[in-house]
Amino acid sequence: MLRLTLVLLLLMSHAVVAQTRAVDVYSQAQLLQMIRNHTYLQRIKADNCQIVQDIEAHADVLKEPMYQYLWGEMLNHGVCVKADPASGMQQLRAAANQGSAEAMVRLAQYYSEGQFLMQDKQRAVQYLYSAAANGDLPAQMMLVQLFGEGYGSPRDYMMAYHWLYNQTFNDAKTQKRARELLAKLALKLPASQLEQAQKAVVHR
Repeated sequence: MLRLTLVLLLLMSHAVVAQTRAVDVYSQAQLLQMIRNHTYLQRIKADNCQIVQDIEAHADVLKEPMYQYLWGEMLNHGVCVKADPASGMQQLRAAANQGSAEAMVRLAQYYSEGQFLMQDKQRAVQYLYSAAANGDLPAQMMLVQLFGEGYGSPRDYMMAYHWLYNQTFNDAKTQKRARELLAKLALKLPASQLEQAQKAVVHR
């Protein structure tokens, strides 16, 4: 009887340990995937806010762009911490300054929508251009959309069209959306520029 009781206590202790085991800090690849799938804030909540201090340290001390993005968004939306959009935007800008395309696109979205920041679609274009030039598909899609709406400089329309037209798409839905955006921007391009933009290489 005593032996059985000890076994049951041991099993119960293992169960408690399993339930309270700390969540591992996300790898760069995991974090990038969560950001691209827009599941990062849900994941933080699902993990019961266990690694908030680790996230803050990776952002503020190690200055890792993906963690600056995550920490910034947690501050923006008050996830596991008190909402502080001013500090959140500083984190996103720090990530963008280090070349994070994801942070550039997120800032562009906030400027475009007027959330947390004054609506300024011209500034959104400025954040998108560098990321789009480096091949980031979400940046290219949003840039072509804004150009199609008449924002930005007309001298950049052809190059943005070229980038998206020659992109590779992983799914038909995204490709269809890109085709729609390109069709709208094409209306703003002279026939000669449109023909050149559709080539594999553009000489400026």
